[in-house]
Amino acid sequence: MKVKRYVVDSMPDALVRIRSDLGKNAVILNTKEIRTGGLWGWFGKKKIEVIAAADESPPPPLSSVSPSVHQAAVQAETAAAAAYSGRRPYSMSASEQTEGFPDTLKKGAPIVTDSGVRPAKEAADNSEGRDGPILEEIRQMKKLVQQLSTASVSEASAPPEWLELKERLLEQEVSPELVERILGPIRDEMHESAEEWDRARLVSSARDKMLEIFADQGAKAISEHTRIVHIVGPTGVGKTTSIAKLAAEQVLKHKRKVGLITSDTYRISAIEQLKTYATILNIPLEVVFSPQDMQRAFSQLEDRDIIFMDTAGRNYRNEMYVSELNSLLQSKGASETFLVLSLTTKYRDMKVIADNFMKFKLDKVLFTKMDETGTLGSILNLIDSLNLQLSYVTNGQNVPDDIAEASEQQIINVILGEAVHE
Repeated sequence: MKVKRYVVDSMPDALVRIRSDLGKNAVILNTKEIRTGGLWGWFGKKKIEVIAAADESPPPPLSSVSPSVHQAAVQAETAAAAAYSGRRPYSMSASEQTEGFPDTLKKGAPIVTDSGVRPAKEAADNSEGRDGPILEEIRQMKKLVQQLSTASVSEASAPPEWLELKERLLEQEVSPELVERILGPIRDEMHESAEEWDRARLVSSARDKMLEIFADQGAKAISEHTRIVHIVGPTGVGKTTSIAKLAAEQVLKHKRKVGLITSDTYRISAIEQLKTYATILNIPLEVVFSPQDMQRAFSQLEDRDIIFMDTAGRNYRNEMYVSELNSLLQSKGASETFLVLSLTTKYRDMKVIADNFMKFKLDKVLFTKMDETGTLGSILNLIDSLNLQLSYVTNGQNVPDDIAEASEQQIINVILGEAVHE
């Protein structure tokens, strides 16, 4: 095995040099961002260190093992071991290459004659079993490099309509990985097809791929069997207004007796706002300051058909609070926990927020401020990356209006540029 180290400005540069030096069957063992130049490690220029390897042409069968062959075997095993352990293989002296090996290897393996065929075969079998995982990992790396190379070549010759659609999805902030999963198979199909692809067919195929992301989605609305609706989310995303809209829907449309509980005592404005909505809807509101107060609040609202519970945005950091609240919800009958997120938030931040609130055993996600953004790709990203049910979207401040069950078709059409949301 031939192993080489490259220091380059970008991965495309590395791929060109690797293919030129080691051939198309080369594999990348490791990549790492480094700094070169500068003063004492400071102010250096960012570079990428790439370690690549390729199998050399198999030698003709020999009846003995020469010192040069033995040296090549030691180098190959060193490189494979470094790939398996995560170390970066590099050019080493003979003493360094044999360090850690038995003394018999350091001194040179004894010459193998025909009488040693059986032991050699047994050793090879043992080596194959030991290095199996290493070889498999190298094969996977090779496959990945080939896939990336193929995708790059295919994209370079992709039709203009495909490239335009890809640009549209990226502008809608669909993650690059998800864009490739959606459009990659379509690009390959277009290359293999002898038929002409117009924009309508391309968009239709992309829509079908995107609908697959929502394939396992269930009921969006609050179930008629749900007794407690737990609302969580960061400060400033519109939780209080969303609770008022959902409560109004249950009172006015479903004729259910509704109660409200809030533990968001950090913001006086939130309590006052909920009190105003509770007065308008003629429903009771309980304010709690600890999980112990929850028992009292539930007792006060025992005659209610459904209870909406607001949680302060910072409470997810309190492990004891989360644990006690989850236990309490389990003991109070059927419940649903909604994560409220604003569509004006970057997807990367959304993902961090969602990961934090996963402690509350989330069931559904409600997106607010749909009227304040023109990009909906983050919805697709979040549903794809997290096992959450899409529920409602809000598009204004009016209570009880400006809330509706989310439509996958509408979201996808906006992302594809086939519709404009209002």
